[in-house]
Amino acid sequence: MKKTMLIINGSAGQKNVEKSLQIIVPVLTKASPHLLILQTQRALDAKRYCELYGEEMDIVYILGGDGTVHECINGLAQLKNRPAVGILPGGTCNDFARTLGIPANLKEAVQVLSNGSKRKIDVLQASELYFLNFWGIGLITETSNNIVGAEKAMLGKISYFLSAFRTVQKMDPFPVHLKADDQEFDGEAVMVIVANGGFIGTNPLPYPGIEPDDGKADVFILKNTNLATIRDLLTMKDASQWDNNESDLLHFTGANMEITTETPMKADTDGEVYSGTPETIKVLNQHLDFLVPNEETK
Repeated sequence: MKKTMLIINGSAGQKNVEKSLQIIVPVLTKASPHLLILQTQRALDAKRYCELYGEEMDIVYILGGDGTVHECINGLAQLKNRPAVGILPGGTCNDFARTLGIPANLKEAVQVLSNGSKRKIDVLQASELYFLNFWGIGLITETSNNIVGAEKAMLGKISYFLSAFRTVQKMDPFPVHLKADDQEFDGEAVMVIVANGGFIGTNPLPYPGIEPDDGKADVFILKNTNLATIRDLLTMKDASQWDNNESDLLHFTGANMEITTETPMKADTDGEVYSGTPETIKVLNQHLDFLVPNEETK
């Protein structure tokens, strides 16, 4: 019999949690009679739950946003015997759930995942830290730092756009050296992103070839914030349009990356700002199994 753990982001509010449980629990108990439900009370609870109980479980469901998912991955990725992971969207952006094609509606999500299939997904490691979606410095980190709490509470994902607009007007280029496998960049940039997922702040990254299970990370370097470059960033859809010799928006891929800056810089990792440069990043190919919708239910 399958053993299942459900981790719930406790900061969502008691009424929201109770409503979510009414939707989730009947479906999960039908699929797995052994269900452990744990609600976070403070930071790093989700990581600790995964470290304590992860190896005993067949499946770990995560009800929360990108931050809760990030915590859980840091608890699960280091385990020897790793359970499958199911993301139940419960946050502002739910970016990696979007990458996996998981419905934003909670009722639909739990139904399709409980009857879905498994997909082996890459996990990226930066020093002792693991991440699923992205690691970034420059504009993306400053945007996260500049989000106004009241705006996020009232406006949700729109707060990211407002913060980006404020930040882009005062962002200066910084010197950076990046090595991605045998490719190198040495120059100035306003943003560097190492991506495994296809969305940041609900916005799709402008490169259609991103796959979270191909053993490679996609590296994007934005050299300046002029309007033409921003337009390219928002509209480029065809991989053949990328020209690293001419464009101010560069793209590389690699399984191993080294990023150094002239002075240490803070990095945004899956929406959490607590790491920084210099950094070495490597792709752990197909390191975790994720529950995903079957093709016919997408």
